[in-house]
Amino acid sequence: MMKLAAILASAALTLAGTAASAATVADRGEARLARMLEGRTAGEPVSCITAMRGNKLQVIDEVGLVYDAGDTVYVARPADPRMLSRNDVLVLDRFSASRLCVQEAMRTVDRHGGYFTGVVFLDHFVPYTKQG
Repeated sequence: MMKLAAILASAALTLAGTAASAATVADRGEARLARMLEGRTAGEPVSCITAMRGNKLQVIDEVGLVYDAGDTVYVARPADPRMLSRNDVLVLDRFSASRLCVQEAMRTVDRHGGYFTGVVFLDHFVPYTKQG
């Protein structure tokens, strides 16, 4: 009986640690996003952005996508932020080479194995512009 209690206690601690580390990933992502948006003001959300250069698109784990267009930074948050993980690669099936829209198919694949891990549904892109 004591062994069972010890096993259950160990399992509970493991699960608590996993939940705490998951919150930490999201918290770190939110802090990173806040630093990126310092001195910027949010504008009206848009459903599509001009995104000519894919290397300007960043994935922030468990937070969202950020596209840096110079004076404006666009942020799109997914319906389920947990779908954005450093273990996955975001694959965009774009309809246009120059535009990125929220209705486009976005899926994730495992970074190491290359197998399908999920689908990402984005909310609108919120533009953040510098003041002055």
